[in-house]
Amino acid sequence: MQKLFHKFWEWYERNLTLNTSIAAGLFVLQLIHLYWLFADVVLLRLVGKSYFDLSGIWEYIIVFVDYTEIPALISVSLIYINELRKGFSLKAAWFLVFLNVQWLHLFWITDEFVVSQLIDPTRNPLFPIWLAWIAIAIDYLELPVIYDTSKKTIVAMREKLFKNSK
Repeated sequence: MQKLFHKFWEWYERNLTLNTSIAAGLFVLQLIHLYWLFADVVLLRLVGKSYFDLSGIWEYIIVFVDYTEIPALISVSLIYINELRKGFSLKAAWFLVFLNVQWLHLFWITDEFVVSQLIDPTRNPLFPIWLAWIAIAIDYLELPVIYDTSKKTIVAMREKLFKNSK
């Protein structure tokens, strides 16, 4: 098993720019989801008006983006696991926590729950409304990781271009 992991990480390192780019691309898609969450769900609760109509093509886009979240979480987690393999970094450890707390949100405090609680908190009295706000906060923990992953991709591509131009 250890040999298999060693081969995987060798392959991962050889293709680091590609792996980082794919992970960042998948994760940047989550910005669409975060925009919807804020413009439709949060603003509806806070100001009583939605600024995002989730119908037509937008509904399909949000569904597609939701389906990319799992591969995004896995691929981006690999970036930070790889960093931690090389040596401990508090930033990498925190970003790994920020990423993987998303599983709680994905499988327990779902978007459907959040939307229904914010629209009508009396609908499900077993769960307090603050739980929906925690789920929203969990979603927004992705933002620093999206930024960092995008930055890593740009740096890796520049390094590769620089190396190839020599």
